[in-house]
Amino acid sequence: MAKELTTTSYAVLGLLAVRSWTTYELAQQMGRGLGDFWPRAQSKIYEEPKRLVAAGLAHASRGTVGRRPRTVYAITPEGRRALAAWLARPGAAPVLQFEQLVKVFFAEFGTRHDLLAGLAGVGEWREQRAAVGAAICREYLDGRGPFPERLPWLILAGGFLARFDHMVGEWAAWATATVESWPDDLVAAEPDWAALEAMAEQDEAVVRGAAARRGDR
Repeated sequence: MAKELTTTSYAVLGLLAVRSWTTYELAQQMGRGLGDFWPRAQSKIYEEPKRLVAAGLAHASRGTVGRRPRTVYAITPEGRRALAAWLARPGAAPVLQFEQLVKVFFAEFGTRHDLLAGLAGVGEWREQRAAVGAAICREYLDGRGPFPERLPWLILAGGFLARFDHMVGEWAAWATATVESWPDDLVAAEPDWAALEAMAEQDEAVVRGAAARRGDR
């Protein structure tokens, strides 16, 4: 049965390994803790606990809060074994979904003004992300963050997101400066050969480093 589970299934199983949750709480945690790098529709999150119960990886306890019924899901020993086995396997490579980058890719069919406006939107996104990230970091630094016992690995995940956000912000600033030097007719824009050379050298350095680690000649 575990072979039929998706990454979302295992993400929910991981949350259940932290503690027991209702489906509403799971949806909240998926948005707060995982939404930045594994976004999924809430309807799917509501379905996953039932799948895990059917697979014997979780169990459901029914009760009430006041007069309202509720179901709380908890992980089973078999669920912990399945989660550990999944964690031991290498994960898939990153997949990027970035609509503005698609628009940049086809920029010559639009206007310079629209391209600059789109890049400005990316810069605003970066500023918003920075405000959210700073607030979350300060929560933990001030001793107010949830699950502080999980902080060592939360910092690892958060460090990736912080670096990614910073990279996107730097790219937007560089792209904006580049486009501002272009003529209104984007078809007449000149390539940034220095940037292309720098990209080639950066990747070639990685290739050389990997070859050195393997002992290639």
